[in-house]
Amino acid sequence: MGNQSAQAPVGRGGGQVGEAPIRKSRPRVSAARHYAALDLGTNNCRLLIARPAESGFTVVDAFSRVVRLGEGLAATGQLNEAAINRTLAALTICADKLRRRNVVLARSVATEACRRASNGAAFIERAYRETGIALDIITAEEEARLAVLGCHILLEPGDEPALVFDIGGGSTELVLVDTRTPVPTVLDWHSAPWGVVSLTESAGIGSDAAGRAAVYTRMRDLARTSMAGFAARLPRAPRQPRLLGTSGTVTTLASVHLGLSRYDRAAVDGLIVPASAMRAISADLAGKSVTERAGLTCIGTERADLVVAGCAILEAILDLWPAERLGVADRGIREGILRCLMPGSQA
Repeated sequence: MGNQSAQAPVGRGGGQVGEAPIRKSRPRVSAARHYAALDLGTNNCRLLIARPAESGFTVVDAFSRVVRLGEGLAATGQLNEAAINRTLAALTICADKLRRRNVVLARSVATEACRRASNGAAFIERAYRETGIALDIITAEEEARLAVLGCHILLEPGDEPALVFDIGGGSTELVLVDTRTPVPTVLDWHSAPWGVVSLTESAGIGSDAAGRAAVYTRMRDLARTSMAGFAARLPRAPRQPRLLGTSGTVTTLASVHLGLSRYDRAAVDGLIVPASAMRAISADLAGKSVTERAGLTCIGTERADLVVAGCAILEAILDLWPAERLGVADRGIREGILRCLMPGSQA
């Protein structure tokens, strides 16, 4: 599934680059060979530009913006013009960053919103015309594989199967992996058709305490039902189930757990949190109004209306894979793409 960025043709490399934590350098224009990964999801547009390093790669530039490309998609089946314009504005910034770096290889992917929208292909063509970025609409299976490749190093040690999940804006990917191989072997996977945007738009928000409680119950039921087939295929949970999540939901809840006044990637990425604490935070947030949630600085206005749907999905995952601890990853698809692109990898 190769494509071309504004600078360079996209290829697929062989695999895994080193596993050390990603280091971020001061932004500057450099003659070094750079690689880029862009992930356009239902809710966010994220870009990562990095150069190879002995122990993995070093980030030289990054960009993330909430664009809500999938806003209204559940009701209309189409990407609306306002969402498209927000996304094109973000992609224009990404294209400018790519032009200013010596990017030798890049890959840009789009996920659930573009997979589902009837005008998804037309949007991809327009994005290329207006920004020069060629987006590749990837399957849910490849999305899951890239997410695992990008974050699996953060799984706790163990020989039994582990579950990795990615709560997105329009879908949730769950992957059962065997970690006894250098690159985890996918044993089974499932894409649930609910993410924080699609589930919020379907279930609503709730105007008072009783309404919020009813909405949260409905969200959990919808999420649980969408995962029932996968749950039935899962082997008996190991004695110490390992669970790792990569998404804005888990990093946000981890920030709340730590009591952070603002987001701190160094504190969150790789954190291990008791599952009971994540459930308690989820229940507490579900009972708050949007205004009350927005008052929490590590949530803010951009996530205040969506975070509860993420909490419901997370609780459904904890129901089917009853781990006592949850690993938190602030890395995923983009890092997985970079590991595929860089020389010497084996993904």
